[in-house]
Amino acid sequence: MKLGVLQERRPGETRVALVPAQVPLAANPKTGLEVLVEPGAGLHAGFSDAEYAEKGATIAADRAQVLAQADVLLCVRLPEDSETLVALNGSKTLIGMADPLGNPQLIADLAGRGLRVFALELIPRITRAQNMDVLSSMATVSGYKAVLLAANHLTRMFPMLMTAAGTIPPAKVLVLGAGVAGLQALATARRLGAVTMGYDVRIAAREQVESLGAKFVELDLKADDAEGAGGYAKQLDQSFYDRQRQLLGRVIAECDVVISTAAVPGSKSPLLIDEAAVQGMKSGSVIVDLAAERGGNCALTIPDRTIQAHGITILGPTNLPASVPTHASQLYSRNLVNFITHLSKLGLLGENSTETDDQIARETLACDRGEVQSVPVRHKLGLPVKTPEAVGS
Repeated sequence: MKLGVLQERRPGETRVALVPAQVPLAANPKTGLEVLVEPGAGLHAGFSDAEYAEKGATIAADRAQVLAQADVLLCVRLPEDSETLVALNGSKTLIGMADPLGNPQLIADLAGRGLRVFALELIPRITRAQNMDVLSSMATVSGYKAVLLAANHLTRMFPMLMTAAGTIPPAKVLVLGAGVAGLQALATARRLGAVTMGYDVRIAAREQVESLGAKFVELDLKADDAEGAGGYAKQLDQSFYDRQRQLLGRVIAECDVVISTAAVPGSKSPLLIDEAAVQGMKSGSVIVDLAAERGGNCALTIPDRTIQAHGITILGPTNLPASVPTHASQLYSRNLVNFITHLSKLGLLGENSTETDDQIARETLACDRGEVQSVPVRHKLGLPVKTPEAVGS
């Protein structure tokens, strides 16, 4: 059986799904798999075709050969271009990120082509799936890079400096949302010497924020039921968000940098920073809105743009991992290899049956045999929810 590694075609995407160092982990006698790589697949991430060949991969003549010969196609983001889709047939398995809850129609379209798709964003947050969790890996990269972007645009320095010319006080950094990206942002800002604060609606986040040496921001709000499935924050009512913005505005006014990471899977990002809060910040301050792809936590955010408003710089990056492609690819690749190995042990790669009681395989299977299989994706599409017995049948 052949694993095909495709070069990403989405604008701005520089990562690659499998790095050379992990080719031997994917293709070995135990898995019985071979790796076929599209020419130039890893160049943007710093990996040459020669490196893939040295590790045992076969370099294809072109993309068409990979699409024709590979049984399983590995992607960072599932292909949407017509040239690629036309070349695919129902015997293929696609594994990658698909934004299944944000763009469920793509899953429906791929199902209509008879393709089998495993969407890596759907990996359950359980202990034995931690080494496959691409969302956490990519959030780690995003949180780190967000702080560097903020430092680059801020008109002040992060650390306290005591010099002959006087003392420079440290920058104050507030991180909204204490998920993986938020916690990495707090850790990175503290390493740069900033005074750090973190806020999250989830009660359990306090201990994590304080463990990084940051102050946990408490607001006079009741949010006992703010945590949803998998430890993610869940959607709350509008009155809660109105009061939250009002109280956060007072805290934001004291800060030099705000990094917002609050997101609800499959839903519009909660609005945490209104225009009044932006106006209340000191001139030269910076907001980095990591929730920009889902509408943003800041009212003034424009996705993939850096703007100036009321003397404040507001950044809305939507794919920060692609700005650190070497390490982002290494992390993603290892998650992917762990996932492939897991499926291989279950006998679920290729054209084998996908009937399984395994939670990881069952929940990541987005579509198969002409039907959308994922329960949350079916919900998003307004399709009747299949019973557990029917999944994979």
